[in-house]
Amino acid sequence: MAVSIKSHRELDLMREAGKILNFTLRTLEKEIHPGMSTWDIDRIGEETIRSFGCVPSFLNYNGYPASICVSVNDEVVHGIPDKRHILQEGDIVSLDAGVIYKGYHADAARTVAVGEISADARKLMDVTKQCFFEGIKYARAGNHLNDICKAVANYAESFGYGVVRDLVGHGIGTHLHEDPEVPNFNMNRRGMRLRPGMTLAIEPMINAGTWEVEWLDDDWTVVTADGALSAHYENTVLITNGEPEIFTLNDSL
Repeated sequence: MAVSIKSHRELDLMREAGKILNFTLRTLEKEIHPGMSTWDIDRIGEETIRSFGCVPSFLNYNGYPASICVSVNDEVVHGIPDKRHILQEGDIVSLDAGVIYKGYHADAARTVAVGEISADARKLMDVTKQCFFEGIKYARAGNHLNDICKAVANYAESFGYGVVRDLVGHGIGTHLHEDPEVPNFNMNRRGMRLRPGMTLAIEPMINAGTWEVEWLDDDWTVVTADGALSAHYENTVLITNGEPEIFTLNDSL
């Protein structure tokens, strides 16, 4: 497994990509409302990314036809934006996006409420976000990869939620997906030792019911096997000797 350790120059470029992606996702969070289509979300997201002279990481990646993955309710990830898919009051929508800045990627996801949502939906969103922060408590040099994975899983499962096993986080840099894979479940082995300069996309995908998922006929959209709600929260993270740095929560633009 070839895990790249980034130089200071590379990290500066990834920081900038992260700032732009964070701004894009914050813009989309403000725009989302009942009555808008998932296609509208994609259009606004792509326009925002390109306004910074950047390229959307996802557009045409392995054939994916859009810039923003827009996944609603029981859709876990990789939902394809569609003019006919109109958001309704009470929906939750997961936005997953990537930015390429001068050849370097950032990747992040947020789950957003559409108007007023149920208490159960809000709890799932909040727990999924906290799963990320439980995981990155261990995202520092000297720890092992599975320390992150276990912390995410233990927190989610303490609420009775299902932790998706068919999809995982990943390294990131000049490629959107690099080594190592970063599961959200206990691998039952320590995994690699974390080193300063590693950059990881850590992304809990948590279901209100079973962990099991299915793919729709479009070969992209992943849904929960039991139709329960799913939430997604992701950031691009730098491993250091101390606290990890989260590139995609930087508001300094």
